[in-house]
Amino acid sequence: MLKLGEKGAIPQAEKGIYAIAPHIPCGLVTPDLLRRIADVAEKYEVSAVKITGATRIAIVGLKEEDIDNVWEELGLDKGAAVGLCVRSIRTCPGDTFCKIGKQDALKIGMALDKKYHAYELPGKFKMAVSGCHLSCSESWVRDVGLIGKKDGWTLTIGGNVGSQPRIGQELIDGLDDDQVLEAVDKVVSHYKEHAKPGERLGKLIERVGLDGFKRCVG
Repeated sequence: MLKLGEKGAIPQAEKGIYAIAPHIPCGLVTPDLLRRIADVAEKYEVSAVKITGATRIAIVGLKEEDIDNVWEELGLDKGAAVGLCVRSIRTCPGDTFCKIGKQDALKIGMALDKKYHAYELPGKFKMAVSGCHLSCSESWVRDVGLIGKKDGWTLTIGGNVGSQPRIGQELIDGLDDDQVLEAVDKVVSHYKEHAKPGERLGKLIERVGLDGFKRCVG
């Protein structure tokens, strides 16, 4: 039996049945990609094709012996759906497509994805980028959240969902694109250095206080 995450496979309720969730940066797809997924789903008679909360497309109902062939036919990278690392970056359309967007969420989201996706850290780590204050990407409940405003980006940290949800705290605002990427890098580095194994960023903030993070990006 495959171990959790091996070959990018996620065990399902039925024994010997798996799902895969290919990495799709910021949820942007092409018609060709959708055709490949549809072809694989039909060929291997999968149980479901499910859009996940992290804007991946999960292919559910694969047998263990088919997983390698499916990955080869898809030609996609395995998504970091599990493990102590940075998961997929959530983004909204931003000002690229949305008339109320204030900042380019897709540009920043793709930059974060390229640098951090699957980056190993002491605990699970999620990021979201929202192009305006409506926070469609749920930036307030992510370890790192970015919210676009007319005067630049606001950076929030320490949010999470789950059995004990936590709203993030505003760390700094008025950042341009370069400044916000630099600030995120400082937060990630500070977390990597100071977090205990398995400790989420919000728990670290509760343990040591917010001031250290403010100093690290000041």
